Amino acid sequence: MLRASVRSSRRSIGHVRGGVVLLGRRGAHKSSFGIALATASKLVTPKWMLNNPVSLVSEEMNTLAKGIMTLIGSGHPTLNKVTSYYFEAEGKKVRPMLVLLLSRALSAIPVEQRNNIKIDFTDFETAPLGKEAVQKFLATPPTDHFSPLNIIHGIQSLKNPLTRAAVPLPDRGVWDEDRGILPKQRRLAEIVEMIHTASLLHDDVIDHADTRRGRPSGNVQFSNKMAVLAGDFLLGRATVAISRLRNPEVVELMSSSIANLVEGEFMQLNNLAMEPERVAKVPAPKKLDLQPHDYRVPVATRGEVPNHTSEDAVIASAFDHYLHKSYLKTASLISKSCRATAILSGAQPPVIEAAYNFGKNLGLCFQLVDDMLDFTMSAAELGKPAGADLELGISTAPVLFAWKEDPSLGPLIRRHFAEPGDVQQVLKSVEKHDGVAKTRALAERYRDQALQNLRDALPESDSRSALEFLTNSILTRRR
Repeated sequence: MLRASVRSSRRSIGHVRGGVVLLGRRGAHKSSFGIALATASKLVTPKWMLNNPVSLVSEEMNTLAKGIMTLIGSGHPTLNKVTSYYFEAEGKKVRPMLVLLLSRALSAIPVEQRNNIKIDFTDFETAPLGKEAVQKFLATPPTDHFSPLNIIHGIQSLKNPLTRAAVPLPDRGVWDEDRGILPKQRRLAEIVEMIHTASLLHDDVIDHADTRRGRPSGNVQFSNKMAVLAGDFLLGRATVAISRLRNPEVVELMSSSIANLVEGEFMQLNNLAMEPERVAKVPAPKKLDLQPHDYRVPVATRGEVPNHTSEDAVIASAFDHYLHKSYLKTASLISKSCRATAILSGAQPPVIEAAYNFGKNLGLCFQLVDDMLDFTMSAAELGKPAGADLELGISTAPVLFAWKEDPSLGPLIRRHFAEPGDVQQVLKSVEKHDGVAKTRALAERYRDQALQNLRDALPESDSRSALEFLTNSILTRRR
């Protein structure tokens, strides 16, 4: 019922706001995001494949999909089916695409300037190292395993293990210097997509979603329990693959990005940093005599908002809360994978820092656009439920911008739109006060910062141009 009212009310928001054509409405300009992905993918596609109209993705992206399937394969057919479910559906795969394109762009930096590596003297016995030795070190593939295989496999038969050693990357002994993507960077792209897909499985359970990528969500198709277990399994396999990159800083970065996803979910449970905790009563299991537990963690210890705190200060705090939550849920994985990509390339600290900031600003831009689409697109166009944030009582940037102009939204936001008519009032206020257009303007500022980060970090190249094209096109994506 609520979702129907959100769809109905949203139709009135969809065309021109402050002279800006909003995303995704019928009659608006066609999205260039898919075109950007296809164009960027050609930069990592062999020439012979460019003549094949069926091939819309690169050699590396095709290898990525195959590599993921080998990494997540288990001895249990049902587990295989659930974990591979989202990989089988058509998806943008923006995160691994960014890793691969950034890898190529970093390779344009001369190898003499990419010598910021922790030398493993089991590989090299003498120092100092010349160009050839550094290049050889950078191009080493991920290790197959650290522990003996019988330990990894456990007591299960080696013919059908639930855990396994790493599957070697194709042509692992040959590094294509012209294309510049290192074996560990290719494996990192696989890992990033595994972590993201695990988060989708978990998110759909948390949000009670019923569609994803245009078909039934994993929790609907297989049950909540199987979706959660499959997500856990993907994260387990991803962390094993991370460790085999043999770089402690990359292990720390990627592992912390998984923790950030959880932290972001807990932050999302509250709209405001200063609001009193809204108790979430979770029914206890029937077989255990336990009291319902409040799973929400206080964001601040101040309790009720002090009387002397102005509404403007509360709104400013809400924006800070929202942006930090957006970083944890979306930008953390993108930014830390970009930083890890630069580290694996041997880049110097200023380049590593710029790569991280590029991912952070791009990720925040991506999330802001995602929050706009929730107001301007239908469920059929998105491939997932539309209006889900309002239905879940979550205040995103369009609502917060409207709140700045309409103080009456404060009580509605604090009670998470729980009373009849709250959603309709919010939608009208967002339309009246140009909440979507203002969100777009903020997304543009993050986009501009991301573009500057690229130019600070990378020399001119086709791959950098592709990254710039992708960054610009995020503002026109439709799903």
